[in-house]
Amino acid sequence: MTKQQLLDQIEADILDKDVCPDLAKSANSLVMGDGNPDADIVFIGEAPGKNEDEQGKPFVGAAGKFLNEMLASIGMQRQDIYITNIVKYRPPNNRDPLPDEKEAFWPYLLRQLKVIEPKVVITLGRHSMEYFLPGAKISEVHGEPKRRGDLVILPLFHPAAALYNGGMRATLMEDFMKIPKIIELVESKGKEPTNHE
Repeated sequence: MTKQQLLDQIEADILDKDVCPDLAKSANSLVMGDGNPDADIVFIGEAPGKNEDEQGKPFVGAAGKFLNEMLASIGMQRQDIYITNIVKYRPPNNRDPLPDEKEAFWPYLLRQLKVIEPKVVITLGRHSMEYFLPGAKISEVHGEPKRRGDLVILPLFHPAAALYNGGMRATLMEDFMKIPKIIELVESKGKEPTNHE
């Protein structure tokens, strides 16, 4: 099976097992992910918003446009990466995803990562970060790569938060500029541990 077929199978399993039925009822679509299944980088947000729910793709609204700009600033495009969210349905009125919703979708996110095998996982916002780096504060660890098992995690602020906050926007762009270097380091070190806490 190709990686895309394996990813499609994860989507079929979510529908089959009726994960988070209340969220599913209030949402238009299951938003699985978008991009290149062979990507070195996977970006993980928290949950789809209104535009994402309507189009069935993650990060297609204002935050997505900003993300595309930042990717362009490091010479990358959407088709070079894979992007998804922890929670795959839009929460009503764009509220934060609840702990049990994140927990219900967590195994499927891990399966996505297992299929794609990225070199770096970039978490966008605290909701996706806290699963990989429990107890960490995003204001303290943003832009610092951390190794967790086979994964290198790079926590970043969520692009949506930076849209309306000039200072955070500058910080996020600065953190973004580190991505090529981090990929390079991971490639040169292979599986050697880097930054243990």
